[in-house]
Amino acid sequence: FPEMLSNPRLMSVQRTLNVVMNQNVSLSCHSDSGSPPVTYTLFKHNQKVSTLNRPDLTPALFNLTINSASDVGEYKCKAENKASSDGKYSNSLNFTLIEPISKPVLSSPTSQAKKGQNVTLSCLSENGSLPITYVFFKGKQNISPPVKMHKREAAVIFLYISSSSDFGTYKCRAGNSFRNNTKYSNSFNFTVAEERSHSQPLIISLGLILLLLIIGFALAIPFFIIPSYKASE
Repeated sequence: FPEMLSNPRLMSVQRTLNVVMNQNVSLSCHSDSGSPPVTYTLFKHNQKVSTLNRPDLTPALFNLTINSASDVGEYKCKAENKASSDGKYSNSLNFTLIEPISKPVLSSPTSQAKKGQNVTLSCLSENGSLPITYVFFKGKQNISPPVKMHKREAAVIFLYISSSSDFGTYKCRAGNSFRNNTKYSNSFNFTVAEERSHSQPLIISLGLILLLLIIGFALAIPFFIIPSYKASE
């Protein structure tokens, strides 16, 4: 008598479910036990994609091309033989479409700083599959642990300008699950903010006082000259 099939296993031959646009992928569907021949049918969103017949218990390989976002939906396969007319269904698989990241932009609310000041740096890639991991550098030395962002938001670090060396060149690096795809940002430099001299406000104040005295004296002259002129007549 024909032996009933075991539930098949659906696996990605590439051992990963992360895919990129226009990538070719293969799915393997296999029942470990049961009487051959076996008919395997692949479904996507419960719609039949392809059917393969196997005269023995070797896996059925379904070759696909990821052409659009709809191709990363849920996949299942069904195995049938003479002993299991209703078929046995596999686990489901979902591909994740990943996109390479764009060059990140490094920025700060201020481009000028002085010693003893706290500043911030922000790094953001506008495009690319999440999550994105950012690392900040000063020169070639990393100055932060990896910052993983699960939302399309900038990674931010806080810095304290303690010496002239802190005015060096900063960069950040972004990467995601897209293989061999990390990108560096633009360079960013803080410039030294000009500090006002402490004597400058004092000079301005003295100048204003002197100007007020001159104006007051000019306004008071008529009051002294006219009475004295009348008195001499």
